[in-house]
Amino acid sequence: MNQHSRLMALLAAGIAAACSGAYAATVPQGAALAQKQELVRNNGSEPASLDPHKVESDVEFNIISDVFEGLVAVKRDGSIEPRLAEKWDNQNNTVWTFHLRKGITWSDGEPMTAEDIVWSWQRLVDPKTVSPYASYPANMNIENAADIANGKKPPSSLGVKALDDNTVQVMLTQPTAAFLSMLAHPSLVPIDKTAVQRFGDKWARPEHFVGSGAYKVVDWVVNEKVVGERNKRYWDDAHTVINKVTWLPISSETADVNRYKAGEIDITNTIPINQFAQLKKTLPEEVHVSPLLATYYYEFNTSRPPFNDARVRRALNMALDKDIIADKVLAQGQRPAWVLSQPEIGGAKITPPDYASWPREKRIAEAKKLLEAAGFNAQHPLQFNLLYNTMESHQRIAIAASSMWQKNLGVKVKLQNQEWKTMLDTKHAGNFEVVRYSWNADYDDASTFLNNFRTGDSQNTSRFSNADYDNALANAAKAADAAERGKYYQQAETILAEEAPAIPLYHYVRTHLVKPWIGGFYSNNLGYFYTKDMYILKH
Repeated sequence: MNQHSRLMALLAAGIAAACSGAYAATVPQGAALAQKQELVRNNGSEPASLDPHKVESDVEFNIISDVFEGLVAVKRDGSIEPRLAEKWDNQNNTVWTFHLRKGITWSDGEPMTAEDIVWSWQRLVDPKTVSPYASYPANMNIENAADIANGKKPPSSLGVKALDDNTVQVMLTQPTAAFLSMLAHPSLVPIDKTAVQRFGDKWARPEHFVGSGAYKVVDWVVNEKVVGERNKRYWDDAHTVINKVTWLPISSETADVNRYKAGEIDITNTIPINQFAQLKKTLPEEVHVSPLLATYYYEFNTSRPPFNDARVRRALNMALDKDIIADKVLAQGQRPAWVLSQPEIGGAKITPPDYASWPREKRIAEAKKLLEAAGFNAQHPLQFNLLYNTMESHQRIAIAASSMWQKNLGVKVKLQNQEWKTMLDTKHAGNFEVVRYSWNADYDDASTFLNNFRTGDSQNTSRFSNADYDNALANAAKAADAAERGKYYQQAETILAEEAPAIPLYHYVRTHLVKPWIGGFYSNNLGYFYTKDMYILKH
């Protein structure tokens, strides 16, 4: 067996071992580790912040998941794994009690207590924090969370309390089927009250950083790198192998691959569309394609004319040839999307609208009628701006979509791009007409997608509001099983197909180039892979 084959065999053994176990590096017996355990991974963009309550995307959560720890995690087989909490119990699925591990500390050595979790969650829902995830605890049905987020009750009334230093109790207004899965979300990691109060908005900078994960932030050069070093005080440090991790904010997919080939990056953020086929031929063992619960979509500002008219929105949805976008423009295994959640998720199956199966010509003809009824035609064409964050693939998709709208409907689209952080600010301020966005599932249930279009949700930047839609989601939350939940999710998706506050384009896969000596790499169906799971083989 040559050295490359031996590396690949050891890597395969490492992946198999890691997949069967917990979130920790599981090195196969007999594997020779490199003396230098330092990993470089491209993160795609500059993080907006490393404060878990101030962010909303995988750009930030990729790093946060390495430098903070939650009460639980979702294992690769979908089961729930204890992390900061070593065990839990519940009464009637509405009162949950979590028992923290004895002796856990922050990265500065100070003890972590149940009160830290209570304070952190209160801060998350506090309107003063202005968290994009302020609605998340309400979606979990935690007592008073919705009223607090809406400014009707004080944060101290949240249904979470410390029974003692090691015990946290969470009260729900009703059973929540996905509660434990939702609990694993990065927005719910505890943060250090002392650091926040002492340093304000700068508490997550390297010079002040206090975390609870396998790594701690020691350097951050804006638009260049974020560096994490192994946190020796991490409760599970004995199962950590990588000593240093560097996250790079390279938004150019071409530069990402070039630096990978030059040996400067161990794991790319993605694989460029126009290089995928060639790389699959030349570096087959290094191309990783993983299923991903995520949907790429164009979101309308439904509060602005003409996009306050559902006919206009639905016409634009129907006039896109999504098969071409998925199979020709992308061609990496993505699936064309006609629902905003997923065709199959959390044990439920969602059926797309009837018009998804119509012949292309019929859809375009209907789209023309809808636009005409809304007052747009050849003499008075629809014109709008399409905003996307700077990246080659987003540009390629936007060019393809705008060309389809021009050809099929005579619509004129002006393309605009902004850097990630700027685009998020623009989106939340409502200063857009149509914006490119995507949603990676926070947990394996359709509500993680559908809640974003619920009235008053902190992620509802489309400003869409529909009482029947809200009721369908409320009923789904009360449902006894996946089949019943699926019935209500179907009602919600049917309303979205008719009202079209957003246009789903495709359902994702996740692609990476990974060096053959990186062991333990595994990207889960939420798109996360953890540095603490990995190790570097001798090469």
